[in-house]
Amino acid sequence: MPHFDYVDPDAPKGGLVRLSATGGFDTFNVLLPKGNPAPGLGLIYESLMESSYDEFDISAQYGVIAEAMRYPDDFSWVEYRLNPAARWHDGAPVTTADVLWSYEKAVEINPQQRFYYHNVVKAEERPGGVVRFEFDASGNRELPHIMGQLLILPKHWWEGTNAAGVKRDIASGTLEPPLGSGPYRIKDFAANRQIAYERVPEYWGKDLPIRVGTNNFGEIRYVSFLDQAVELEAFKGDQYDWREERSASQWSKAYDFPAVRAGRVVLEEFPDRGSGVMQAFVPNLRLEKFADPRVRRALNYAYDFETTNEIVSANLLKRIGSYFAGTDLAATGLPQGLELEILEEVRNQVPPEVFTQEYKNPVGGNPQNVRANLREAVKLLQEAGYRLDGRRMVDAGGQQLTIEFIYADKSAERSLLPYSENLKSIGIRADLRLIDLPQYINRIRSRDFEMATLVWGQSLSPGNEQRDYWGSDSADRPQSRNYAGIRNPAVDKLIDRIVFARTREELVAATHALDRVLLWNHYVVPQFHSDVDRTARWNRFGHPQEIPEFTHGFPTIWWYDEALAAKTGAPR
Repeated sequence: MPHFDYVDPDAPKGGLVRLSATGGFDTFNVLLPKGNPAPGLGLIYESLMESSYDEFDISAQYGVIAEAMRYPDDFSWVEYRLNPAARWHDGAPVTTADVLWSYEKAVEINPQQRFYYHNVVKAEERPGGVVRFEFDASGNRELPHIMGQLLILPKHWWEGTNAAGVKRDIASGTLEPPLGSGPYRIKDFAANRQIAYERVPEYWGKDLPIRVGTNNFGEIRYVSFLDQAVELEAFKGDQYDWREERSASQWSKAYDFPAVRAGRVVLEEFPDRGSGVMQAFVPNLRLEKFADPRVRRALNYAYDFETTNEIVSANLLKRIGSYFAGTDLAATGLPQGLELEILEEVRNQVPPEVFTQEYKNPVGGNPQNVRANLREAVKLLQEAGYRLDGRRMVDAGGQQLTIEFIYADKSAERSLLPYSENLKSIGIRADLRLIDLPQYINRIRSRDFEMATLVWGQSLSPGNEQRDYWGSDSADRPQSRNYAGIRNPAVDKLIDRIVFARTREELVAATHALDRVLLWNHYVVPQFHSDVDRTARWNRFGHPQEIPEFTHGFPTIWWYDEALAAKTGAPR
């Protein structure tokens, strides 16, 4: 192919685009599990292979640093032959030593990477610029895919010295601009404030079919903000160019300003078909107070999504009823066919409702429904050993049930305050604690929380990452995304059915089965999602006629439009 169908191969090059980031940054080291890496560092690096924007099949990958790959029918190993044209920005070739060193350092330094690549038992160089990874199990179709995602770093640079003669350390943070091999390099920066990347004219991969028509901007600048309210006002003041609005309330109320009415700012919604999501109030299951599923279910009955959606979000959101919301991987109806066969393997380990009822969240929205839901919540709590002592829900020892909600974004109070009032009405004390972002991140990472709003993104082809999300081995592992602390042998078995699925049909059936079991264990209180990406942009940019099916692709396949910018005004 000469290029992807969704790009304009003649897209103009140059111009500036300014993006926003939240929370600042203190390092350029992408491997460190701690600290805040600078936004956009993926622009300076390449992986062995990458996916396109219009395919969801797990096997759809294209070579970047790797020009070829091969693996056997049982997926027990994979080999990549490197593209001899691949170069670092200093002109040195990208070598097999770089690939092996990048893998070794990733698993040595980062616990999450160590878990992600834990199936690799051997990594070695083969003749002809080939690297080989051997696995501890056969049948895992995803392993060649995830090895292709490995980010390749320059061994010779990291093992060298800086301008002051000090030896660099890949295990430490640094604000020395690192050497890369990608289409951009760091131009300048101010720590915790902003970073600018400039396009590399001599970039070795610019003529690869997967790169034609992409990376068109001459400069990409990220501006960091510590407060989301300030971030929105900065957009209105033309301090950055593109904004994805995650708040339906903000979208409905905050975008009627002069630049929008004049056409200088464009509001546009793009369908979100490429990802699923679970966003939820997540209780820390490591705490005894959340051990009983009846308690967790009661917390769901106390959440009145419908009223909050109407009053706060102009009915723009949808209630999440699946761990794969927004995709065909979400379970519906009752299990049948292959899905039922898979569930039969764990029948004695899962709630009986998995087989007899379709999961549905409680429905509020009016006083009658809310009162009925709260009565059901009280009933469940009493069944779990609690009792009402006046207006306090207390345990057998007379201690009131209390829940501390931690959050870093003050706008979260729009949902938290009505929820906390409902909890208060059934005797539960909800303590809302607003903390700064670094403290919030550290408390989630160290599992030092009782309840928090957390999000899991899902691809259309789930696999090994499910172990990191819900697997027993990840429940107490530092840096895992098993925030809730789920330990369930049935869940582990269903994850394995996903990982070792041999066909798309089996993958979908196993994912449906996993979805049901997670839902009926009431691990979280599902919140809401949107099936569109709501975007606002200063009107300075062009894009291909056909936007890819699974993403808007900004800024990778867009470009700076001189004519539009002349009407809107150049960015500052």
